[in-house]
Amino acid sequence: MPRSLAFLISIIIVASGFVAWLAHVPIPPQSDIRYGVTFSKFRSDELSLDWKKTYDALLDDLGVRRFRLVAHWQMVEPKEGEYNFEELDYQFRRAEETDSSVILGVGRRLPSWPECHEPDWIQKYSFDEQKGHIRDLITVVVNRYKDSPALDMWQVENEPFIIGFALGQCGALDIDFLDEEIAIVKSLDPNHPVLLTGSGELGFWNNTWKRGDAFGTTIYRKVWNRDLNSFITYPTTPGFFRAKRTFTELATGKVGKRAIIAELAAEPWVIGRVVDTPLEEQLERMNLSLFEDTLHFAAATSFREQYLWGAEWWYYLKEVQGNDSFWERARPLFP
Repeated sequence: MPRSLAFLISIIIVASGFVAWLAHVPIPPQSDIRYGVTFSKFRSDELSLDWKKTYDALLDDLGVRRFRLVAHWQMVEPKEGEYNFEELDYQFRRAEETDSSVILGVGRRLPSWPECHEPDWIQKYSFDEQKGHIRDLITVVVNRYKDSPALDMWQVENEPFIIGFALGQCGALDIDFLDEEIAIVKSLDPNHPVLLTGSGELGFWNNTWKRGDAFGTTIYRKVWNRDLNSFITYPTTPGFFRAKRTFTELATGKVGKRAIIAELAAEPWVIGRVVDTPLEEQLERMNLSLFEDTLHFAAATSFREQYLWGAEWWYYLKEVQGNDSFWERARPLFP
């Protein structure tokens, strides 16, 4: 065996052993975590909430100062060539008034099922024809908000490399077009980083990690598995996420990149709409004990910036169901 090949194999074995060791080394939860939340009008509408009251309550009552907001296409361009910024303008204005920071998601595939949020009018076009409209959408949104003092980062698409999930809704990934979307955002706004996100439990992060200026993972502890027709709890550990991050840095050669938990699940995973699910079932799928466990788990992953998913549901519980337990538990997270 050539010396160079033997040396390479040795390096791979040592690196693999280190990553495996890291995945199982426990570390105590960290206390210096900066928490934020994802907020969207789409999720508020699903829960039949007043979206302004929900957003204002997160700012003024709960004290949230870090947001991941979403420029869902059907909200921003409900009619072809006619743009609506009423909702996002309000969200940005309030963020600026409160010295809050904003990650804004742009593109076709953005947070919340069914992942690809398209206006009805786009369906008459083939995907190749749709690309021109997506370019226009990104250009208009970026130019509108790139000078906002609240803007922190752009998120381009959502978990674009996750295999199989929402394939029927979004189709296969066009990598060349994803790269073009990233390039458009960077050319229009070279002053703010681009965030790309990937699944925490599924697949590798390499393709996402090397493309973005920043990286965001999801963490979902308990999910519905369609093949098994039942809920499963992923057998991951906090060390798994530390090891995955280390492996990705070694594989891509990009060390020290800003990395966050972009989506930390803190609401129930239900089949269908939450409002159509009995409250008892909702609280079986996400209760305070699981919420505490999720926070404790995430705090030991070494990600210092974490965006919780489910803030609209906390408000729904409080305002509609008269249960403020999640709302009050979340309060000390946002000093």
